[in-house]
Amino acid sequence: MKSTVLGLALLVLALPAMAQQAQQSADKLGPGDAVRVTVFQQPDMSTEARVSDRGTISLPLLGETQVAGATAAEAAERIAEALKKGQYLKNPQVTVALTAVRSRQVSVLGLIARPGRYVLEEAKPGISDVIAAAGGIAPGGNETVTVIRNGESQKVSALAKDFELKAGDTIYIDRGPTFYIYGEVTRAGAYPVQPGLTVMQAISLSGGITPRGSERRLKMRRTGQDGNVVETDAKLQDQVKADDVIFVREALF
Repeated sequence: MKSTVLGLALLVLALPAMAQQAQQSADKLGPGDAVRVTVFQQPDMSTEARVSDRGTISLPLLGETQVAGATAAEAAERIAEALKKGQYLKNPQVTVALTAVRSRQVSVLGLIARPGRYVLEEAKPGISDVIAAAGGIAPGGNETVTVIRNGESQKVSALAKDFELKAGDTIYIDRGPTFYIYGEVTRAGAYPVQPGLTVMQAISLSGGITPRGSERRLKMRRTGQDGNVVETDAKLQDQVKADDVIFVREALF
């Protein structure tokens, strides 16, 4: 009875390591990945190497050996077969362990909390997963991001569920649409434009009108399609668009 309980306990403890090993063996090796090659009872033939841009690793006796596109287990079989075929060992036992993943990475740049390179952990990684790993979009960032792949770019929603990232992609978060408010408001400056934003809400975002200002003396400057700036009187319920400039004037006493 005690031996059974002990066996179950050891199995439970071993499950995370077994799961991690199984996941590593299922990952395809690619350029930039680091591996540890171990040849049983042959320490001089064991080595640590990084997969080159050509998809090869340099091994004792064998030299450049192609491993890109193979799993760790498949690479081990390939190396063992080469050692046997070259008559270096009669029955080589080889293991390959993935020690650092570099091939399944994407770059996240722009208005993101932690810009950098991130590993694609899942089989079908989504944009929202990578953005979450990078700490989320920074204040003022656009929720429509730019994905750059093989020199071509496309706009994708940061919440898109059906867009699958690929190794080497770059996600760029640009500044989102903003409006500007000046004059007699508590906090003049630039603020993000949300759908349906009104002038009243815009004033609220800026901390409200100061005692010197008047909600009846509002001006709106907007750039037209012809590129000319047009200034009009603004009302509290007017819709605010990207790049609008709202000016709150002093009250007339």
